[in-house]
Amino acid sequence: MQELERRAFAAGAVAETLMEEAGRQMAEAVVQFCPVPGVCVAFLGKGHNGGDALVAARVLSDSGWRVILVPAYPKAEWAPLTARKFAQAGRCEIWSNSEVEHWLPPPGCACVVLDGLLGIGAQGSLKEPVSGACRQINRLREHSAARVFALDVPTGFDSGTGEAYPGAVVADVTLAVGFVKTGLLADDAERFVGRLAILPLTALSEAAQTYDALECATPASLAPLWKRRSAALHKGNCGRVTLVAGAIGTVGAAVLAAFGALRAGAGLVTLCVAKEIYPLVVSLAPVECMVRPVSSVSEVLFLRADALGIGPGLGLKNAGTVADLVRDFPGPAVVDADALNALADGRLGLLHECAGPRLLTPHPGEMARLDPEGVGMGRQDWVRRFTAHWPVTLLLKGARTVVATGGTRLGFNTTGNPGMASGGMGDVLTGVCTALLAQGLSCHEAALLGAWLCGRAAESLVCSRRQSEESLLASDVAGALGDAFHALRGRGV
Repeated sequence: MQELERRAFAAGAVAETLMEEAGRQMAEAVVQFCPVPGVCVAFLGKGHNGGDALVAARVLSDSGWRVILVPAYPKAEWAPLTARKFAQAGRCEIWSNSEVEHWLPPPGCACVVLDGLLGIGAQGSLKEPVSGACRQINRLREHSAARVFALDVPTGFDSGTGEAYPGAVVADVTLAVGFVKTGLLADDAERFVGRLAILPLTALSEAAQTYDALECATPASLAPLWKRRSAALHKGNCGRVTLVAGAIGTVGAAVLAAFGALRAGAGLVTLCVAKEIYPLVVSLAPVECMVRPVSSVSEVLFLRADALGIGPGLGLKNAGTVADLVRDFPGPAVVDADALNALADGRLGLLHECAGPRLLTPHPGEMARLDPEGVGMGRQDWVRRFTAHWPVTLLLKGARTVVATGGTRLGFNTTGNPGMASGGMGDVLTGVCTALLAQGLSCHEAALLGAWLCGRAAESLVCSRRQSEESLLASDVAGALGDAFHALRGRGV
């Protein structure tokens, strides 16, 4: 980032212009997650990170927010540009750290906190007055449900290594300026980083040239994959999806996968289930879905389908036949849950014989069964190792979903919230990814877009207060996929 800034300034970029662009995007991101104006408390450092916060605070104030500025340092120590932005702060209130020490926002009032204390140049353990300001930020988050936005990087978090020093800010959203910093994607970094949003700056993008940025799923990167529909389109053009899922006791997994596929735009969805659960599935499945009873999953090979999703709630009965279907289906397929377990039970070699592209979507436990020798490795190294050996795309679920293809291509999802830590979310994802494959995306593209859409749907429900993180259900996420598609085209963060 420092090299990119040097290039940008050498090409004529102006620091104040960059700061204004960054601060305005930060304010827009705050509004995306908190659409109803409330109170914003901005903690300011003396450098340009504090200047970014001041621009964001000014924009929010102009938009109807009550803004409280809490400088950590006396004005005499501020960078000149930061001092200039402070002079332009307008009607913002100015409080000392002691004034905010015991303050809580009024009941029912939305509260956001901007962490503008330290940027990417800061390293080492926290010292006063910054450490005291960090305590106040974390106190507000813990005791008032304030949503904390870290500007570029959470204070006390090393953006190069991913190490968090004692007392570091715990952010709900980190607004990475320009490009994502390596440490923000480290294993367990999400505990401090929260939701990752990337704010592109024009001058830095132009200066990047051949810079090898990490592949992060954002509206800017994903929207070109998803074209507007033609007015002449019909259901046969939108992909035929076949799902093989469900067993006694896990009928819900099959139903959720069907909902996911339909809400992700599949033209025709056929849900194949065992005969003993057919009556129950028919009564629960969406009416737009065709439910087909089968005696053996091998019957699926005789159906017309553009993509296959197999595994949610399927059980381990007839695992050999399930593994054979994974191998023999001629089109692209999403392999999940018990279909993964069927492969892990001595049949992994079939991945070298598959008749079409395969997207594997394990959670960490399933991944450990697929590749027990990789247990203990970092997530990024683990997926690289696996996809270097097996000719598949791998989506490793988690708070920061990782997607890998070919041992070299690595991508990260940026959306989602803790409300997704509940049963059925993976079943919806399987349906979504299968629908995207059926509509022509590659496995890597479908994995990144599918994960982004599900995470963004979850965010839309919580941010609009239709659900809370505690009440969020997988069926809610499937129902809110339309919000996610709108957000994809709206080019938020």
